[in-house]
Amino acid sequence: MSTMTLKDVEYTYKSKYQTVTALAGVSYEFQPGKFYAIVGRSGSGKTTMLSLMAGLDIPTSGSVEFGNKDTKDINRDKFRLEHVSVIYQSLNLFPLLTAIENVTFPLEYGGLSRSKVRRIAADKLKSVGIDKSKHKRLPSMLSGGEQQRVAIARALASKSEIILADEPTGNLDTENSQNIVQLLKDLAISENVCVIVVTHDLAVAEQADAIIKLSDGSIVE
Repeated sequence: MSTMTLKDVEYTYKSKYQTVTALAGVSYEFQPGKFYAIVGRSGSGKTTMLSLMAGLDIPTSGSVEFGNKDTKDINRDKFRLEHVSVIYQSLNLFPLLTAIENVTFPLEYGGLSRSKVRRIAADKLKSVGIDKSKHKRLPSMLSGGEQQRVAIARALASKSEIILADEPTGNLDTENSQNIVQLLKDLAISENVCVIVVTHDLAVAEQADAIIKLSDGSIVE
């Protein structure tokens, strides 16, 4: 499994009227099989950091490296398809697709047979606690916690080595939040994936193997 490394990452947003520094020299190395939490106030640079690690953009200076390759030098669409998955707070599940169809969707372009794709999706849904009776339900027919599990199963189905989650418990009650955090922690170990969570919830952060605190675009102790 490859590591993801940020080296002196800076990122600035420029407009006609101002330049805003979102990240100011961030360096950090993320390891497989670990559960990380990124915390900080709104505007501290958390979402920008997540976007850069997802390959949605490249740093203004410095580098984001995966497997010793700089993301600015690789096909970032392929990188997102094969190596990294993002779980958004809004989940981005397709409302007119069933739970299992949402999970099979990213696999449809991998050249696998339909039966193989369905087996992988069913296995991943089982691994996150969604039983077969709910496979054919639309997202609107599932609870918030179940929808979150489907989103996680979709990320796992793509065999991503890095799972990035933006406020994964933001819309959940305390019990479901705890269940999702425990699930992500267990997956980091059992699947040997690197799980990186952006969160405002200190109860979530406290369960991480490491906490990265951002303030004004920099990592602080």
